[in-house]
Amino acid sequence: MCVGVPAKIIKVDEYSAVVDVMGSKMTVGIIFIPEVKLDDYVIVHAGQAMSIVDEEYAKASIEEWRKMVNDRDA
Repeated sequence: MCVGVPAKIIKVDEYSAVVDVMGSKMTVGIIFIPEVKLDDYVIVHAGQAMSIVDEEYAKASIEEWRKMVNDRDA
């Protein structure tokens, strides 16, 4: 099973983008989704943005990730 993390695009370059993943910033490849734009939400796996997702889905997914992290820390 592969795990993808939702992220918001905050800067776009030719073949990469800077994303915000729950407050952490990282650079990911965008070769699979060259049409991505600033403020889009994407699913990131293994350093690559794999698909564009709608904001509602991304925010719901981020909330579930936060719950898992909080449960782990408890």
